[in-house]
Amino acid sequence: MDDVIGGVHGTAAAGFEAVRDAFVRNFAERGERGAAVAVYREGRRVVDLWGGTKDVEGGAPWEHGTAQVVRSATKGVAAAALLLLHQRGELDLDAPVGAYWPEFKARGKEHVLVRHVLAHRAGVPALDRPLTPAEALDPDLAAAVVAAQAPFWEPGTGHGYHAHTYGWLTGELVRRVTGRPAGEWIAAEIARPLGLDLWVGLPEAEAARAGRVGRIEPPDAAGGLRVRPKRNVADAYADPESLTRRAFGAIEPTPDENDPAYRAAALPASNGIATADALARFYAALTGEVDGGTRLFTPETVEAARTEAAAGPDRVLVVNTRFGLGYMLHGGASPLLGPGSFGHPGRGGALGFADPESGVAFGYVTNGMAKGVTADPRAQALVRAVRSVL
Repeated sequence: MDDVIGGVHGTAAAGFEAVRDAFVRNFAERGERGAAVAVYREGRRVVDLWGGTKDVEGGAPWEHGTAQVVRSATKGVAAAALLLLHQRGELDLDAPVGAYWPEFKARGKEHVLVRHVLAHRAGVPALDRPLTPAEALDPDLAAAVVAAQAPFWEPGTGHGYHAHTYGWLTGELVRRVTGRPAGEWIAAEIARPLGLDLWVGLPEAEAARAGRVGRIEPPDAAGGLRVRPKRNVADAYADPESLTRRAFGAIEPTPDENDPAYRAAALPASNGIATADALARFYAALTGEVDGGTRLFTPETVEAARTEAAAGPDRVLVVNTRFGLGYMLHGGASPLLGPGSFGHPGRGGALGFADPESGVAFGYVTNGMAKGVTADPRAQALVRAVRSVL
């Protein structure tokens, strides 16, 4: 039954009322305008809440099933594609990327391994010349540019967040291994088997459904990124020549995320579109059976995903970060539910993760851009509420 409390719709199972209360407070105290949150426990949905307006400008209400651009939370789905291919014996994580994509060997990248790509250790977080939005949506052109790029450090010797290039790297690997575009493979092998309202490349039929996907606030509308008050971090985001700015500026000017052409393209680092339930259900299926049915990862693959593969100073984010194979890990710049949690945030708020120890999977999507890359205060308030009821 749909409860309405403080303008928030949906349900929270007995024992999870604190999550509903935190969600209501996000609207009252943290400037939330339109959002949804879902939580699964042991493969069963226990929280399903939504509220506000589906468009950041206001207007029509957010509905059950409203989807939204989730920005870098897409990276968790892209990682799952590579890990599933490895699980099926089609992709070797310890093989050079060039074994599947020969052109990538150029300019000192012949020793970049697939696992380096997943752990942000490949050394190509930026491009010598940024791509225009139109160029970025051309998978052949973008892959060719990344393949020709010289690394910014010796691959495998350090890590730095590959904000945009991660999508072209993972997407081209999927295409080289399977012969299918990454968005098409994700739809067939992940989204449809699980019944997910999740797309990397929005189909025309979904785009045509009035109000199916809300409008998101442009990144610049929030006045830049929220950074810690350390001079070196602030300077990195302010300096147009820094690796930080160049990584986030690999596409210039900033694409219009509400543009139908942008949404129809497949950018596995940044333009996934999903409901909160789809994100939570996806992570629930990584670690266990959903509703007694499909499971994506074997226990061995779960351990690979959440075993630390990179940690310490991040050459792009300029704070300490921790990555498994494709996923941010709990702690530092990305606090999740507990030490064994793994998942991925999206710039501006979106968050999805799994915590195998508690059996919890979490998904949060929003249309209101906040000044953060990793730890959004609205998402973190919801995570604290989940932690409080376990």
